[in-house]
Amino acid sequence: MLKADSTLNVLIVAAVLALGVGYYVPKTLSSRHAEVQKAPITTTGSTTTTASTSTSTSTPSSVSTGNSSAAPKTAAKSGWAASAPGRVEPSGGEVRIGAQAAGRITEVLVALNDKVDAGEMLVRLDDGDLIARVHAATAELAIRRKDRDGNESTGRLAQDRRTAEDNVASAERQLVISREEYDRQAKARRTGGATPADFDKARDAVVKAQERLDSSRLALRKALSVDNLPAPTRQEAAVTAARAELSLAEAALERTRIRAPFAGTALQISAKVGEMATPSPDNVLLTLGNTATMQVKAELEERDVGKVRVGQLAVIRSDAFPGKDFEGKVSSMAQALGPTRLGQRGPRKPTDVDVLEIVVDLNGQTPLLPGMRVDVFLKPESAAASSLTKTN
Repeated sequence: MLKADSTLNVLIVAAVLALGVGYYVPKTLSSRHAEVQKAPITTTGSTTTTASTSTSTSTPSSVSTGNSSAAPKTAAKSGWAASAPGRVEPSGGEVRIGAQAAGRITEVLVALNDKVDAGEMLVRLDDGDLIARVHAATAELAIRRKDRDGNESTGRLAQDRRTAEDNVASAERQLVISREEYDRQAKARRTGGATPADFDKARDAVVKAQERLDSSRLALRKALSVDNLPAPTRQEAAVTAARAELSLAEAALERTRIRAPFAGTALQISAKVGEMATPSPDNVLLTLGNTATMQVKAELEERDVGKVRVGQLAVIRSDAFPGKDFEGKVSSMAQALGPTRLGQRGPRKPTDVDVLEIVVDLNGQTPLLPGMRVDVFLKPESAAASSLTKTN
């Protein structure tokens, strides 16, 4: 009985193995046959060879490593010395202007694309309490000066020092008054209430007031450097303290006036009336740039560093203007490699490559706008010399 059961078990196992072999072997053979049919067939003479399939991928001629942008692919084909991705910006770069003190924005005096002069007020913060502080300090100073001038007689050296201090205080006050008039004329000019001559006159008055202040401060330093100068009296010390309080109040008031550091164009404006401004690098109120001349800031790969020099001619191309070339010249090169800024997203990674930053000045006026991404192609030295010869 036991022998019969054992024989039966062996037969069952053999049947299962036969079914498995019958199912998997034909399937495997058919799969291999299909792969052979899909593979390309290369015929050489009378011999026919079936190419084996491969999963490898050919390496492109230009590969972006890390976050750096790949160089334009047409550089090698066109005989350029080197190529690099770049970004258009105003000459001197873009300046992001923020607030020097916290406060509520009460006026935004410029609009997008407005031309502004150096020193012109762009944004004004709430200044009611600071104006009251200036008035109080002015009244206190007048009282202290009256006490000093009416009750004391001084020697020649002390009188020279007093005169120099009075001249500096007078020049500082004149500068404040000139700035107020300049701000009034600038605002009136934008609304059509002032002529260009009035605006220019107010601007020149600010320049002259600043020059007078610088001269007065120089004369004061000379007066204070005299040997055997007597110490200030109590009344003189009181006047000096009152002037210091007035200067601090006027400086705090001036920080509520956000001015243009140079003549340029308002490229971006984020400030809105009623918002709170804080002195933070992230709280940019507006962006200013000199669009009279434009430049391109490009990032050159390390392998191409030896192929570029200051003064080298360059060609700039943009997808916004297909088929059109813009010419320029390399004006500056960084002295060290650094991380890329054009294509970087998020924190820096260990695989990121460093690049050399170069600046290319564009020739003449171009339709390129600040912020545009462009490709920079550097001409070989022979081509650059030939271009200069033809120009001469």
